[in-house]
Amino acid sequence: MTVDLSNVELVGARLRLRELEAGDLGVYQRIFTDPNLTRYMGTDSMGVRAAAAAFDATLRSRSETPRRKYTLAITAPGEDTMVGTISLLVEDFGSNAMIGGLVVVPETALRAGGIEAARLMAAFAFGPLGIHRVWAGHRDDHPVMDTVMSGVGLTPEARLRQLYRTQGRWRDVCTYAALRPEWVATATPAERRILALRPATAREHATACRS
Repeated sequence: MTVDLSNVELVGARLRLRELEAGDLGVYQRIFTDPNLTRYMGTDSMGVRAAAAAFDATLRSRSETPRRKYTLAITAPGEDTMVGTISLLVEDFGSNAMIGGLVVVPETALRAGGIEAARLMAAFAFGPLGIHRVWAGHRDDHPVMDTVMSGVGLTPEARLRQLYRTQGRWRDVCTYAALRPEWVATATPAERRILALRPATAREHATACRS
């Protein structure tokens, strides 16, 4: 089976990831203008106009060749309402991709779906994108992200001192990573289906390196 890299949809047991659509602007703005929802992100919360511009840039990135960033909406299976977002950045060197931008609005039934969403992204990276190493990081003072990283199957690697500045302070970031041969051994049936997907086009990804 194949996946269209300009129109990605990943389905798990409890949630679905899909491309952002024009109608998601309101939820996107709500997330990225809210100081509480962006509290532990690598950038401060945005104004409404800045969030709209970032949203437009994300929609345009779907047509880039090769595509480097995948920002997907989190929804419930069989439903289309966006309740969160997650991103995968394919890096310019080696065979690495970074999971980031994970936010789920707190009042939804999927508020605890971060682990599953990140695992679906990891399966997408290791499978159709052919990535060898997937990594992620969190601010050192985040109260629960170490548990999330473990659930995703990422192993602690390093502490990067004062990597970025938000809310007027420099922040340390703890990093975690997984290697393809190790991670695929832990995949669920839904994740194995994603791992088996292949790109629908012959478009090359400069950082992809199939093992």
